[in-house]
Amino acid sequence: MTERLPIIDMTPLSRPGDAAGRARAAQEIARACRAHGFFYLVGHSIGLDVLDALEAESRRFFALPVEAKMAISMARGGKAWRGYFPLGGELTSGRPDLKEGLYLGAELGPDHPRVQAGTPMHGANLWPAELPGLKVAVGAYMDGATRAAAMLMEGVSLSLGLDPQYFARAYTAQPTVLFRIFHYPAGGSPDVDWSQSWGVGEHTDYGLLTLLAQDRHGGLQVKTPSGWIEAPPIEGALVCNIGDMLERLTGGRFKSTPHRVRNISGHDRLSFPLFFDPDFMAPMRPLPAVATDAAARDADKAERWDRTSVHEFEGTYGDYLLSKVAKVFPQLKEAALS
Repeated sequence: MTERLPIIDMTPLSRPGDAAGRARAAQEIARACRAHGFFYLVGHSIGLDVLDALEAESRRFFALPVEAKMAISMARGGKAWRGYFPLGGELTSGRPDLKEGLYLGAELGPDHPRVQAGTPMHGANLWPAELPGLKVAVGAYMDGATRAAAMLMEGVSLSLGLDPQYFARAYTAQPTVLFRIFHYPAGGSPDVDWSQSWGVGEHTDYGLLTLLAQDRHGGLQVKTPSGWIEAPPIEGALVCNIGDMLERLTGGRFKSTPHRVRNISGHDRLSFPLFFDPDFMAPMRPLPAVATDAAARDADKAERWDRTSVHEFEGTYGDYLLSKVAKVFPQLKEAALS
């Protein structure tokens, strides 16, 4: 039988009085985070109408002439690290990805203290003037996904034997919320060996949780102890995976799992990852209530795709994030991250 990712209904987490249901959901989260670091999420309260509007407006955006998309290029986003990048403009492990995309995040105005301080990764989004509906659709989805992620972190807290508000108090009172819209074009270019090239190469995510909506065409693959498996779309469900800093904070109890994307569907593919991550300024140290898994820590460096260990990192989440994104867009490093 083909291995499948588990499906977790997070509905009980929205019921503070349902202690038994919340405990069951927390147990399911713990099992999934230990076994795969990936699972499907239902009961997140994001309606199909919100998902459909996001996909429709995103397809309109990527259908725009390249000049219109480049009018909001990431080079114009400055320290906020927002905007459009063209096909091949993002690197994974030093190799260009076969995708184009739009970088977005929590909308912060010029009077926000961190914007005034010039803090990287904080600021305003860039929107195409031709498509006012895109901002509305993105806002509706980001609001719903951010609420779902915050509630899911209550389940993660419970799964670790912690107070349900532990992460909210210690790490996500001001979460780093980033959102991406990725377009993986259908194969066919004579200049690319599409059978051997990756939409996104093997990698792990950086922070706490990623909630991913994907269209019907699939292409996401997850690395498990028994090999790579597919994570095909399930209507209305989100794919959730944990990131490097949740592995770091749990001392290796929960693993940040490598994944990759190859679009061989013959159709243009869209995906919508929202990253719910620690406060940019929060120090990243193992949780006091969680014993470090020494075996997982020691094996981490040898097993990881980039041969680095998240358990050797010291500093704030912002330090970690900037060290990673500087490798993804090296051409923007000096202008945006200095």
